[in-house]
Amino acid sequence: MTMSSDTEVSNKKLAAGLLAIFFGALGVHKFVLGYNQAGIIMLLVGVAGGVVTCGLAAGVMSLIGLIEGVIYLTKTPDEFRETYLDHQQEWF
Repeated sequence: MTMSSDTEVSNKKLAAGLLAIFFGALGVHKFVLGYNQAGIIMLLVGVAGGVVTCGLAAGVMSLIGLIEGVIYLTKTPDEFRETYLDHQQEWF
């Protein structure tokens, strides 16, 4: 792997991790990783479900985003690339 690819993976890992922690209920981190279907699910559950359940669904999506963000940030760049970019594991 080239140096620019390592940098790109590290940047994507950092961006996805921080977005998951801060905007997890909106699924923004899923869109960054190219998981559009998972991102739409999180967005709909977080927003529409949050309205129907008085914020409970948004809280659950935020918790999932927090967990995923911590997982993303604690993986090495090689583990992150293999798990989320090569094998495209959408959840956790």
